[in-house]
Amino acid sequence: MKPTLFVLAAGMGSRYGGLKQLDGVGPQGQTIMDYSIYDAIRAGFGKVVFVIRKDFEQDFRDKVLSKYEGHIPVEVVFQDLHDLPEGYTCPADRTKPWGTNHAVLMGKDVIKEPFAVINADDFYGRDAFAVIGKELSKEHDRKGDYCMVGFRVGNTMTENGSVARGVCSDKDGYLSSVVERTAISFDSAHRIVFTDENGTEQTLDPNTPVSMNLWGFTPDYFDYSEREFKKFLDKDLNTPKSEYFIPLCIDALINSGEATVKILDTDSKWFGVTYAADRPGVVEKLAALHAAGEYPDEMFK
Repeated sequence: MKPTLFVLAAGMGSRYGGLKQLDGVGPQGQTIMDYSIYDAIRAGFGKVVFVIRKDFEQDFRDKVLSKYEGHIPVEVVFQDLHDLPEGYTCPADRTKPWGTNHAVLMGKDVIKEPFAVINADDFYGRDAFAVIGKELSKEHDRKGDYCMVGFRVGNTMTENGSVARGVCSDKDGYLSSVVERTAISFDSAHRIVFTDENGTEQTLDPNTPVSMNLWGFTPDYFDYSEREFKKFLDKDLNTPKSEYFIPLCIDALINSGEATVKILDTDSKWFGVTYAADRPGVVEKLAALHAAGEYPDEMFK
């Protein structure tokens, strides 16, 4: 069974007004998302599901989905504030979406096979899709048999400021915890540093695995996830800015012993446009990948 790629794109339009992060950064105006779809196809994925907001469905179909027709089957699902489990009602004053794991839950009716989750506006690289595609194509004979791509932190940095990363700890190659570290940056000696909760500066080895939101799940994840989401709502339904993120659910499932998450190593370099100043560097990196023959000029003829 071929795995499915699940693209979290519901944030599109909110940060930039319209679909402006469909910014043409490739040499022929390719978007970052085009590279993910292209890499997923060559890694053996069989379908792409996008979660978007209903209010830009037409724009999305016209500008995005049309180009993938004939290359891979695509489906669209919608993230809506009011789409909560039975018995829960969205507070009237809530404006903020419920977070990445709520977005993942929107796929439960259309995804029946192992699937990878990615952010729409991050570049993950060919090798990252190859390693997770291979893992998801294996036989899964038990529930809670998940994986994630652990990017080497040194391959995810920007020279233009600090970044937040989920720093992973592992036991025998399996995830034991993800700790969100904010303000990771290069120091004057170009070491990778962050300040811990005690105010102490810590150095990170460039090969330390970090989560860049490239997860691999089997469909049983939806049931676990809905259960954990209800627990979150019981506690935080009326907290206006509370969000339900993928690592929160993963953490709960690892701690309960219901899931294991294999960390997959990759030499792919992750990049995204965290800062406006990142854009020229992204354009340059993509041009270099095309020049090296990693990607053809016409990706979706």
